[in-house]
Amino acid sequence: MFGKAQKIDHGSLMDRVYRHQRHFYDATRKYYLLGRDQMIASLRVPPGGSVLEIGCGTGRNLIKTMNQFPSAELYGIDISREMLATAQKAAERAGIANRLHLAYADAARFDPEALFGRQDFDRIFISYAVSMIPQWQAVMREAVAHLAPGGELHVVDFGDQNGLPRWFRATLYQWLEWFHVTPRNDLFTAAEAIAADAGAKADARVLYRGFACISVIRRS
Repeated sequence: MFGKAQKIDHGSLMDRVYRHQRHFYDATRKYYLLGRDQMIASLRVPPGGSVLEIGCGTGRNLIKTMNQFPSAELYGIDISREMLATAQKAAERAGIANRLHLAYADAARFDPEALFGRQDFDRIFISYAVSMIPQWQAVMREAVAHLAPGGELHVVDFGDQNGLPRWFRATLYQWLEWFHVTPRNDLFTAAEAIAADAGAKADARVLYRGFACISVIRRS
């Protein structure tokens, strides 16, 4: 369990980090937040299915999801009000504001019934956010708890860089630290444990010689 003070502190930190970055975030991140579109393509959202993004940021991924799965109902939560404001404007520009439901919430403990009037989702995804969330394993467990029967949790983030030169990994990790980002090199191990506890199955996929990775937990 994480207290109210921790939730507010982390939300305030994210607001400070992204207050100005949010205006050019998508233009810069496309060069190194690799694997996002591959993850979205692999969602296989059923017709009329529901999709929740945890840490929805600017709304970029949800708009991409809508383009690929036009009948989906989309939802997003974030702990940064600054990012949520940007996501709302992006949805309005894309003409999907009536299809995209956004809410301020702490992903480690949230009530989708209170936020959106529904109990679960067919697909939940987390894109380059577990590396920024201190209690990331609790967030993944919470996400699995809100999957509908047959639902899937997809997580894409930085990999362990094992297939890349050591100097590249050292440089990348130093740079990421400036933005409060910590790659979770035990993501696959944690996903296996979380899946086992939930009676689900976990799959792992390594991209770009370890630069990025995708973890999927599927409920039976």
